[in-house]
Amino acid sequence: MPLPHPDPEFRPAMCGVITVSDTRSVDTDKSGQLIKAKLKEVGHRLDAYRLVKDEPDKIAALVKQLAPSVDVIISNGGTGIAPRDTTYDAVSTLLEKEIPGFGEIFRQLSYAEIGARAMASRATAGVYKSTLIFLLPGSSNAVRLAMDALILPELQHLVRQLKS
Repeated sequence: MPLPHPDPEFRPAMCGVITVSDTRSVDTDKSGQLIKAKLKEVGHRLDAYRLVKDEPDKIAALVKQLAPSVDVIISNGGTGIAPRDTTYDAVSTLLEKEIPGFGEIFRQLSYAEIGARAMASRATAGVYKSTLIFLLPGSSNAVRLAMDALILPELQHLVRQLKS
């Protein structure tokens, strides 16, 4: 799809990746590894990678810790409706600006792939302390979809908007 106006020269974004899970380790974190690989593949910098238990206080504290030092935080896990899915609850209250189009388009694309189950996703994006934040499901397929179709094509533009 053609861009309405192309971005100037590429500038790598400083990125933080958070995996929210009660069960994953660095070795079993396929979705976090996928996010890291895709960011590096296109030339962005990985400045932080953390795993955190699905505990709202710990998730919020980690976002607050990383936000001032990175341009973008991409988290995966904890965006569903199960009792232990608390990422959305922990982070949405921090957001100073929401980007509702991200979640809307993500669920539309997910619906095309998995059907009506896409409605249970609380994937979202927004801004906290001039840091772009994306909350993705923990599924590697969902992460791949979000990264390829939405985040990577617009990351540089969105970061530039925040920093201008």
